[in-house]
This record gives sequence, structure tokens and C-alpha cells, in this order.
Amino acid sequence: MSTITQIESKAHLESLIKETAIVVCDFYADWCGPCKAIAPFFQKLSETTAGVPSVRFAKVDTQVHRDIAAAYSVSALPTFIVFKDGAVLERIQGADPRKLQQAVARLAGHLLSGGGSSSSNSGGASASGRNNGNSGGANGSWRGAELPRGYTDITDQIEPKGSELLNADDNSGPVKVLFDGAKPSALGDKKGEEAKTKDWVESGEDDQLLLFMPFQSMVKLHTLQLTSLPAKDDDDAPMRPGKIHLYTNKPHNLDFSEADDTPPTQAIELTEKDWNANGTANIGLRFVKFQNITSLVIYVVSGDGDGDKVRLDRVRLVGESGEKREMGKLEKIGDEPGE
Repeated sequence: MSTITQIESKAHLESLIKETAIVVCDFYADWCGPCKAIAPFFQKLSETTAGVPSVRFAKVDTQVHRDIAAAYSVSALPTFIVFKDGAVLERIQGADPRKLQQAVARLAGHLLSGGGSSSSNSGGASASGRNNGNSGGANGSWRGAELPRGYTDITDQIEPKGSELLNADDNSGPVKVLFDGAKPSALGDKKGEEAKTKDWVESGEDDQLLLFMPFQSMVKLHTLQLTSLPAKDDDDAPMRPGKIHLYTNKPHNLDFSEADDTPPTQAIELTEKDWNANGTANIGLRFVKFQNITSLVIYVVSGDGDGDKVRLDRVRLVGESGEKREMGKLEKIGDEPGE
């Protein structure tokens, strides 16, 4: 018996995601080479959850069901969409086995934690033991705060090679550690683990940082999650960010004087009460101003306190990727198999 459901209509898919807690759906086309290449891998992943009634794998032929592809804003092939409790939880564009496997691993962690283990329990937004904000499983990406309902972690849309961090201390880790899905070493159990890994960044001469992040695709940002974990028993420890300015759609990083002279897309003031037990601030963005974003600049204008430096351990982006592409692009996918 096949472990994958072939979707026959839009109503069929809607019924499946309504009746099943978690649905992993592959949007493909027969002419698409990458779709064919990853199909065996998708099949193997489906077999890992065989017998679990709350999880189903499905496939949508976008040549046959263009209405379904349009309804879910599928603009590139293959696209994998994970539905949880009837809403889009995660979206993966392209034949990327690693990202797909990580998504399924996060589902496995969710199931093991007690969430979504049966259809009757699919209504709960949080599983027991997740109040600390760590919504990733043992094999999934760590997050310092819960995701807003209906939105996904799109940190993987950041292009690390094009990212740039200004005024970082020489002893800091590389900029890519900010986007790492691993649990920050400062929250680890082993003494001295933090000092060995250097999976954080600190400012250099003063308490300012400028972080430029280009994206792999156009995104919509809903929430910014920042994690900062200065040592509590060190009088000379750096500060957490206090005043932050955000800038969107810049082709490159700003310098500090340019940032000071440019009106921000949004200005943020953080205080001690904004940081949770994981050292994470969950910052809601003015969603209307963060539509169709190709890059983001985070300017830490100053720290919260009287110290000389600021520290960042993780940056997570929450929102939607590849949403609401022009319908002409969707038609192009089906009409030009040579691309």
C-alpha cells in the first residue's frame, strides 16, 4: 500500500488537511527534473511515519491541478508545504533533501513531545513542556520562542554568504552562527562549553552592530526573534540590544553614518521584560511594512544598560516565503518545461 496520497482535487486536499493533524505535500510536475530526482527521497520520508494516523504525505500534480497550485501560491517546482491543524506550517522550495529531512525531523520531535499524536489532539497549539519556547525537537532547529500561529520559521531564506556584520569583535564567531539552528552553547549543560564554541557575536569598540541579510527569495516578515545570552556572573559582560532600527530592501549593508541618517522601516526599544527565559525577544513587526522583502538590515543602535558592548547569539525570522507570486510566473512553470 502506498504511503503517499495522490491528490485528485482541491476539495480532496482541503479535506485531507482538515481531517489530518499534519500533512506534508509535494507540489510537482512530470516534466520537472528536480521533482523526479527528489521523488524517491520523499517516498522514503513518507515511510518513516507509516502507521501514524496524524501524519500523511501527499502529492499534487501542478500540471493537472493548477487551481490548487495557485491557491497555495506555488511559484517554483518542486515546492513542499507542511500543513499543521489546517494551516501552513512550513514551506520548502526546490529539491533540497536536507531541508526536507529537517522539516520531517521537526515533526518527529513534535510527535515525540506529545503534540499532534492523534487527530483528536490536533487542536492544541502547544505541546506539554514547550513553555520555554524551544519548539524544535531533539533533531530539529532550536528556537528561543514559539512561532506565531499560521507562520513559519524562514531563517533558511537568509543567504549566509552574502550576509555582513559590521563592528563585530575579533573574538566573535562568524556571522553565520547567528542563523545556526543549534541550541546556543550558552544554554548548554557543560561548563565551559560556551567559551569553546564561540557561537555568538559581540560588538567591538562600542555597543553598535550592523547586520545585513539578503534573502534567497522574496519574503514577508511577521516576527523577528533575537536571542542574547550575556554571562550573568560577569560584571564586564556585554549588554543585550536595547534600541534597534530595521531597514528593508537595501542592496548592500549601510555604514553607521548612513544608518543614522536613514529613517528606519521600524524602530524598536527593548527592555529587560522583553527577554524570556531562553534569552529571546519575540518582536512583532508592522506586517504591512514588511511585505515583498529581499533583504533586511538590523542596526543595534545601542545596548540596554551602561556597558561597552552588545551581544547576539541567534537571529530567527518568522513569516512567509515565496508567497503571492504573479500568476504569470505560475503559468510559465507549466508551459516551459525546459527551464
